[in-house]
Amino acid sequence: MLSSILNASIPFLLLPILTRYLEPAEYGEIAVFQVWVALIGALCGLSVHGAANRKYFDYENPDKEIGEFIGACVFLLVFSTIALAIIIYPFHDLIVKLLGIKEIWLWLGIPVAFSNFLIQLRLGQWQVRKKATYYGGFQISRSLFDMLLSLVLVVIFTLGVTGRLSGTISATCIFGGVAIISLRSSDIFKLNWRPDLMKDALKFGVPLIPHILGAFLLLMADRAIISSELGLSEAGVYMVAAQLAMAMSIMLEAVNKAFSPWLFERLKRNNDTEKRQVVKFSYWYSGFLLFIALIALIIGDEILAIIAGDKYSAAGKVVGWLFLAQAFRGIYFLFTNYIFFSKKTASIAKITIVFGVFHIALLYYFVNQFGIKGAAFALCISMLLQVFATWYTASKLVKMPWTLR
Repeated sequence: MLSSILNASIPFLLLPILTRYLEPAEYGEIAVFQVWVALIGALCGLSVHGAANRKYFDYENPDKEIGEFIGACVFLLVFSTIALAIIIYPFHDLIVKLLGIKEIWLWLGIPVAFSNFLIQLRLGQWQVRKKATYYGGFQISRSLFDMLLSLVLVVIFTLGVTGRLSGTISATCIFGGVAIISLRSSDIFKLNWRPDLMKDALKFGVPLIPHILGAFLLLMADRAIISSELGLSEAGVYMVAAQLAMAMSIMLEAVNKAFSPWLFERLKRNNDTEKRQVVKFSYWYSGFLLFIALIALIIGDEILAIIAGDKYSAAGKVVGWLFLAQAFRGIYFLFTNYIFFSKKTASIAKITIVFGVFHIALLYYFVNQFGIKGAAFALCISMLLQVFATWYTASKLVKMPWTLR
């Protein structure tokens, strides 16, 4: 948890510097590149890296037995990446036009998504073995290398958006290579042709794709739509506000990591008194998140102006609403845990994809009506409705005293 917080805080160290060296349109190009990588990352590898984490617990001696399964995951990564590139090629001109970025960034996004898969595969194997030092060291080293290289290219060589994206692409691809070398040197990566293991991995990964795509539509697509409808400058302004709101997201994910096992223990014991305790905590925590969002709505624009500078002052009008959307997301996390406990994970995928599609329709309307503020309004509405749908589903799967009776 500590390494994740440190790792996620590194972009905040970059924010006050980059906003003074990059124009809003350049920041918009960075935002759209991140959207593109997130989209193809959901398809590149078909989410089977998570299958390797789960498979670890199926072996009596995983360090000696899991190598072929990880090899099967890498085979699937290679095949799916090649297939993805073939599918993209006939439409690359259209995608470039829709996203508003240079064609070179479109193609370089593919090796970045490929490398991200390898990095997640390596981190996952450290995680299941409880090697937190290796996990944290690798994660933070990658982000620091990205930050330092970007600073050199942007500040010293004044390469602008090219420097920032070159730093990110180089760091990701280099550490992707380090990840596969590390797996090989640990003797937990063996390239043997095993269709049965590939099928096993696909059974785990493929059902998660709708959930990942739905989350992408909710959390990332707004930047692409703003770029398409309003231009890269507006997308850059919005991205700065979104990065500041990510401070709350870091806290949410850290709390959820601690809350999940605490909740599962109490749900397993099925004690009425403990269940009321859980409900009281849920209400208290939800109120706390909404209070933080209220503070951000009041003073968020002033804080953003200090951090980002005058060029991005327009982001101040949306940053408070993005904090409110994050508050709703934190409440959503509370209820997803009940669904995970019941093992009915298909329900989450359905909710996420339905509200992801709904969010896109809402985004187009609100952005055209209210500009970037409309994107923040749309996110708040979609997140709030997702909270209600998730709570309703969770209440049907796990009985809880929500009325405190």
